[in-house]
Amino acid sequence: MASSSKAWSALSLGATLGAAVLARKAVNTSWRVATGKRPPENPADPDVDLREAIAWAVVSGTIVALARMLATRRAARYYARTTGSLPPQLAADDARD
Repeated sequence: MASSSKAWSALSLGATLGAAVLARKAVNTSWRVATGKRPPENPADPDVDLREAIAWAVVSGTIVALARMLATRRAARYYARTTGSLPPQLAADDARD
């Protein structure tokens, strides 16, 4: 059980980190195309327009979170096919009650 937990930890970490990196690159490129400007490096900087900072936070946060969630789901499907069951951390909600 401990080795499968370590395997899941490594698999999910790799999947989520990879997805986050790819999503961040996609968001940066999309931002440049849509606005003609580089994305704000630090949206908390008072010199960054508030609307731009909010838009950047919403767009980048949403896309990165979705990419990580989708990558984790895909990794979980692979793990389940390989081991025959989902990792304990991803047990169905009704099984936790």
